[in-house]
Amino acid sequence: MGWFSRRKSSPPEGRAEQRAEVNRVRTDLEEFIRSRRAVEAFVEPPTTMNPPTVLLIASTGEWMRRRVPHPGVLRDLSERQMIPVYDIQQVGYPQRMRDWNARAKRGEPQPVEDTELPPWPQ
Repeated sequence: MGWFSRRKSSPPEGRAEQRAEVNRVRTDLEEFIRSRRAVEAFVEPPTTMNPPTVLLIASTGEWMRRRVPHPGVLRDLSERQMIPVYDIQQVGYPQRMRDWNARAKRGEPQPVEDTELPPWPQ
C-alpha cells in the first residue's frame, strides 16, 4: 500500500463542465450586482490551494466571493455591468466589509440600504 493510493483523484473536466461552471459563476455574480447598489469587484490572487477569486462588495458592506474559472469572466462582467475592479493586494479590504462582518458576528441587524449614496443608475 503506497502513500497516495487512498487519494481520490477527480476526473478531468471536459469543455461542457467548464462552460457550465463559467456560466454558473457569471450568473451568481450578475445576480449579486443586480440586486445591490454600488457594487465593486476586488480580485484576490491565486494561492497554492485556491484559484483566483473575485470578491464583490456592495455599498452596505455585504459581500460575495466566487472562484474565477477564466479571466475573461471578470473582464466581461466589468465591461457589461460597468463596475470597478481593484486588485486586493494593492487596495486592501474595504472597511465597510469589515464592519459588515463584525455586525454579523455580534448578531446585529444589517443595513438594508445605504442612504448616504445617491441612487445607483440602472
